[in-house]
Amino acid sequence: MTVSKEKVAVGMSGGVDSSIAAYLLSESGYEVKGIFMKNWEEDDGENCSSKEDYEDAMRVCKYLGIELNLVNFSDKYWTDVFESFITELKKGRTPNPDVFCNKEIKFKQYYQYAMSLNFDLIATGHYACKTNTKVPELHIPKDKVKDQTYFLYMINQTVLKNTLFPLQDLNKDEVKTIADDLKLDLSHKKESMGICFIGKRKFSTFIDKYIPPVEGEIINFNTGEQIGHHAGISKYTIGQRKGIKLGGMKNSLDSPWYVIDKDIGKNKLYVSQNQSPLIYSGIVELVDFSFINKDFDNKNIKVRFRHGGKLRDCDFKTINDRYIIDLKDSERGIAPGQAAVLYQGSQCLGGGVVKTKCLNKN
Repeated sequence: MTVSKEKVAVGMSGGVDSSIAAYLLSESGYEVKGIFMKNWEEDDGENCSSKEDYEDAMRVCKYLGIELNLVNFSDKYWTDVFESFITELKKGRTPNPDVFCNKEIKFKQYYQYAMSLNFDLIATGHYACKTNTKVPELHIPKDKVKDQTYFLYMINQTVLKNTLFPLQDLNKDEVKTIADDLKLDLSHKKESMGICFIGKRKFSTFIDKYIPPVEGEIINFNTGEQIGHHAGISKYTIGQRKGIKLGGMKNSLDSPWYVIDKDIGKNKLYVSQNQSPLIYSGIVELVDFSFINKDFDNKNIKVRFRHGGKLRDCDFKTINDRYIIDLKDSERGIAPGQAAVLYQGSQCLGGGVVKTKCLNKN
């Protein structure tokens, strides 16, 4: 379907998703220009692929016959995303920097930059769906496995109205097939996984540069017995299994150990070979709540606590400016700092950050 010559800025990452998003928009008749966002300053040759990604984005844009601009948001990324990430880790929480990158960089700095250049719309290669209604809604896309709405729950109405998700009616295999048919030579690139600024490095090694490790006690959650020492409590997340290094302990029953809790004040890590303390249903309080759409009835609400996680039945209510979820299904490893995102059917309503659980229902 041909559309009017609206000007669209496409966030180009050098990957297959944003490349095909740009191609589809060009084919649909939009006036398309690419914008490559540099969000992290490399140092020490630290396995960052930014240079290679930029070269791939340039090559694709040349093939498509569109212009590519580079914009450096690394200062804003450092102050608005990375420093907040470190602060949350120091408090013992489990932050998701991808959520805040979308909020502060892709759908704020990038959006404002594109609008300042008189673009009509922005577009990304996210797997998400927007309804073209008077009040736009964010929905789960065709590809439910690649669905990225969890990361987008902070998007506001103004930005959503002016955003396109060209991949919303495609699945990943279809996107790859289009790229192969165009001979874009992107099939060698692996999926972008994990935290972008860490790249291929181990999380624990990277984080030592910013949070000096302080050794502390590892406590058996069930017995209260000290059974080892950890190498810095910020390196561990609730529910974590790998990297605890207790496998050789006597009487371990050859079962893995799981992180059950963290006491930041006492610098103690609580672990167990029994996962049952990680399984929870009941009251969860959220803070920093963000609605995409406020006009919805409070029926058949579901919540997701991690990207790719299952949608869990819950009741949602606001009590004296407190946002409360009563989780009806059980979920594993709910931790302070995690994003909890609400859905009704396929619609993403918004979400907040887990403050605590096990609250009084009154």
